[in-house]
Amino acid sequence: MASAATDHCEPTAQPERASDTSLSDQAAPHWDRMSRLSSVHRTIDRFLADRPFERGPWLVVAFGVGIAAWAILPDVWEWLALLCLCSAAVLLARLTPADSATPWVPLAIQGCALMAAAGCATIWTKSSLVGAPPIARSMVVTVAGTLLDRQDEGALGRIRLVMATRVAPSERPIRIRLNLDARDDLPGLQPGAVALMRVRLVPPAPPMLPGAYDFARAAWFQGLAATGSVLGKPRVLQAAQTTPSLLSVREALAAHVRANLAGSPGAIAAAFASGDRGAITPADEQAMRDAGLTHLLSISGLHVSAVIAGFYLLAIRVLALLPWIALRVRLPVVAASVGALAGIAYALITGAEVPTVRSVVGALLVLGALALGRDPLSLRMTAIAALFVMIFWPESVLGPSFQMSFASVIAIVAMHQSAPVRAFIAHRESDGRALGLLRHLALLLATGVVIELSLLPIALFHFHRAGVYGAFANVIAIPLTTFLTMPLLGLALVLDVAGLGAPAWWAVGKSLDALIGLAHMTAALPGAVTLLPTMPRWVFGLWLAGLLWLALWTRTVRFYGLLPITIAATIYALERTPDILVSGDGHYVGITGEGPNLIVLRPMRGDYARSNLLEMAGMQGDVVTMDDWAKAKCNVDFCAVTLDRQPSRFRVLLARGTVVIDELALAAACERSDLVIADRRLPQSCRPRLLRIDRSVLEHTGGLTVDLKSLRVTTVAQTMGHQGWYPWFEPRAAPIHSVPVEPDHSGSPRAARTVTSKGLDQHGRK
Repeated sequence: MASAATDHCEPTAQPERASDTSLSDQAAPHWDRMSRLSSVHRTIDRFLADRPFERGPWLVVAFGVGIAAWAILPDVWEWLALLCLCSAAVLLARLTPADSATPWVPLAIQGCALMAAAGCATIWTKSSLVGAPPIARSMVVTVAGTLLDRQDEGALGRIRLVMATRVAPSERPIRIRLNLDARDDLPGLQPGAVALMRVRLVPPAPPMLPGAYDFARAAWFQGLAATGSVLGKPRVLQAAQTTPSLLSVREALAAHVRANLAGSPGAIAAAFASGDRGAITPADEQAMRDAGLTHLLSISGLHVSAVIAGFYLLAIRVLALLPWIALRVRLPVVAASVGALAGIAYALITGAEVPTVRSVVGALLVLGALALGRDPLSLRMTAIAALFVMIFWPESVLGPSFQMSFASVIAIVAMHQSAPVRAFIAHRESDGRALGLLRHLALLLATGVVIELSLLPIALFHFHRAGVYGAFANVIAIPLTTFLTMPLLGLALVLDVAGLGAPAWWAVGKSLDALIGLAHMTAALPGAVTLLPTMPRWVFGLWLAGLLWLALWTRTVRFYGLLPITIAATIYALERTPDILVSGDGHYVGITGEGPNLIVLRPMRGDYARSNLLEMAGMQGDVVTMDDWAKAKCNVDFCAVTLDRQPSRFRVLLARGTVVIDELALAAACERSDLVIADRRLPQSCRPRLLRIDRSVLEHTGGLTVDLKSLRVTTVAQTMGHQGWYPWFEPRAAPIHSVPVEPDHSGSPRAARTVTSKGLDQHGRK
């Protein structure tokens, strides 16, 4: 009976289930999509669960991405949109059902979104708190104020002063930075003194060209509203109080070092001991930069590590000789405390710059790990140090110092934690001492190469240069500095207490002579420095993303990072050098593509403009003025050149005079030209075929570059937002984004289609 009843019920139950399924499919088809989405989640969850990696560093990376996004996004509404987007991502991740036992995807979305929002909010908050609006215009005024800082730059023959003062017409208190000729220096010009001086002030300079150094942003976060120079001799109104200070200790230490070591070795030894780089000659600094050794001149991880390691080893060795202490106290803890105090004192004496503080924080974490018996070199420790720096100095993320320091540390830690490297350096009983030494030397060279490769995109993005022999030079220079120069320098300072430091100073000088000789020899090698044009920001971001993926993952999945690195490197290798470069004031104009030298409109009055133009052009030649260039036809007021850029030729008219020109003659000359460039305002009657770049345009765009092949114009203002340090009326304006060009019968370009941007027409007019 039961069987019959069951058989009888089955036909009625089956259609009911089918009907329910059909109604469910028709009523809620989105549940299938949710099911498929959950399946994707489970796949990603399994991917993350099966491949162990450090989760903490990725959260710190997200914090840094939030900081970078604030700098890239142009205005407050987009910053708010970013915060809202992060909040929405957190909310959606919380509401998404997680069937997996390890819901990595929702947790990753929540963590990264929260950290990105926190990074954006952190730098936004600091910008609002410390930023000083720049002065409105250049001016020559007499100011009286309190000196806040002083830096002697003997190699350049000047003194750099920072002063708190008031400037008309607003009379608001501001901080200004001034250059004083060393011949006009006074003994009383010390921090704390009140001085009166006549000065020429200018707003902090924006980038000269797209991709150049942004001093205006750095000045904003330093609280500087103006920079300038002192005209004539200043006058001390009130002397500074003669109380001991870290600055006086630093100056006395630098003077003591230079008194015992003359010339270049003394200047570099003073930089190592006190952080004072003012006495280093430009030739030595340039050689160190070209050899890839300039990081040795700034107090950072290498110097801090040498000091802390020296005190740590000295403390643990001395205390081990005292049985009463060695049997009652954990020596690693005491030695770590001694090393930490030494590192903090060294940072304070050398000025407590951000790279030094960053290095001390990382070293303190390593000491803490040693005291606790934990692994001192880990990506988690590196991430904690980076997060500490980003919380207090979020703007440092945008600069090369932070990026290069942590890129090198991450590269070292990731490399030495990889299984092949661990197997390579593992101790083998069959190895002799010589073979073991060769293995460690090979690892040292490989580490140098890995560091150079990790720093390559950063150097290209910020400095537009890459050293070819830097890895090999560092293999010699880093051990020389760490294990010979720094210990000898410390020994010399200690022995000077008893007046016995002369032999140690002689040894320090010889080691620094070797370092300086290595720098000059490496810099003089053919092809030692490669200059390349500006790297687009998105290419730089793609390259960094690949490097981070390569470093923060483990096992074979890490090699997926080679794909974005390869793509970014390929795109950058194909990047064209712009044909025309125009500075923000229109005074300096450079033309590329005419041989190894850069053609400039007028002679360079200083090395700053010359080096910027050459670096932005990615050229290693020299500069040649148009007066000395056969293709240019110049008179007192104008230069006319014809640039052959197949399949078109471009006639360019460049103004360089200041006298009044007949408007009809100027209008006729403009009509015959494709581009007109001037550092003054031109009348509306000047209508070139393609583009007019004059003072009225440059006020809105800043410096710019022109690619004649595509007529792509890249401006400084395109990379600027509405942050307080940028003076543009229309920060994102650009004359022309793209103008496809077709040659006409005369060989001159004819615009097939003109695409203009906000505020400017095809003639560069407002």
